[in-house]
Amino acid sequence: MRVGLLTREYPPDVYGGAGVHVEFLARELRPLVDVAVHCWGEGRSDGVVRHRSWPVLDGANDALRTFSVDLSMAAAAEGCELVHSHTWYANLAGHFAKLLYGVPHVVTAHSLEPLRPWKAEQLGGGYALSGWAERTAIEAADAVVAVSGAMRDDILGCYPALDPARVHVVHNGIDTTLYRPDHGTDVLTRIGLDTGRPYILFVGRITRQKGVPHLLRAARHIDPAAQVVLCAGAPDTPEIDREFRELYEELRQVREGVHWIPQMLPRTDVIQLLTHAAVFVCPSVYEPLGIVNLEAMACGTPVVASRVGGIPEVVDHGRTGLLVDVDDDGDGGGGDFETALARALDTVLADPAAARRMGEAGRERAVEEFGWDAIARRTVRLYEEVLGRHGGPVQPG
Repeated sequence: MRVGLLTREYPPDVYGGAGVHVEFLARELRPLVDVAVHCWGEGRSDGVVRHRSWPVLDGANDALRTFSVDLSMAAAAEGCELVHSHTWYANLAGHFAKLLYGVPHVVTAHSLEPLRPWKAEQLGGGYALSGWAERTAIEAADAVVAVSGAMRDDILGCYPALDPARVHVVHNGIDTTLYRPDHGTDVLTRIGLDTGRPYILFVGRITRQKGVPHLLRAARHIDPAAQVVLCAGAPDTPEIDREFRELYEELRQVREGVHWIPQMLPRTDVIQLLTHAAVFVCPSVYEPLGIVNLEAMACGTPVVASRVGGIPEVVDHGRTGLLVDVDDDGDGGGGDFETALARALDTVLADPAAARRMGEAGRERAVEEFGWDAIARRTVRLYEEVLGRHGGPVQPG
């Protein structure tokens, strides 16, 4: 079976959970099927073809530039028996390949444009185009993969014309041989952390979705003995970047031990940071699954996260961490959420023995329930089911 995986992100250019998903899915699929990865970038290597936007569109709206990459991907997908696209950045490429070559198209929905209205701040009028591309591809897809049960509900809520029988839940996974406790301290020393003090850790992009401003306000009120480590970069817009910087400076004025790491760290560095954190925090206001929580759990670290989307399918409240409701206080500021977030973080910080038990239970859960090998096998079974219904590829005339 020849499969084309279509994605924006692929190593070394991975900045979010979708990129992590495709990286490990491709690795586990290769022994099972013939996989070609089509991603953004330049050049090609064994099994990976990179596509860049058309130079004539340099400086144009990001949605238009994305569509030019999609056209290039669709042209290069000739010969595939099935295409599998990830995120709206590649969905249109899959849809075009389906129409052009008569092959099935599988879509994995890592998020949904209608549930991310703040993207209009980033894309401007391109947000209408990204929503159109996603809707067009999802409604015509032969199968849609939801990365959580909550995500499946969201897909059917946003796209009621979609046949529910075509929407399948296949969770994100975690490589627990890679993500495992690293008890070295060289990374902590290099960053300048006080190894005698606990720290809370955030890892993620600076976006509305990830709820970083809520965390920066909540952190003003947690135990002053704790350090705060923010591995936060790739801001969506100049506006959110400016807001983050202002809140970060305000936080530094009221507590010491605040560390911001704006550059993307090597995975090995992040694993060591995850291992030593007293608690990992995920304050997202929207999260189809939240693979970063799995990464923290696999490193034996308790998690405090918002009770949104698929996060409760990963973080077992009271056993592997604590969940916090994202309740608004009525003025749009999220004050209730921030208060509850600070309280939950303090609860974990105050009881290291309970935190250790949560971390051990999180590692166990990650190993037993979220291995990538099982997820790849489920994905291949879906491919076979879709191809069986389709009756095999139709060769272009």
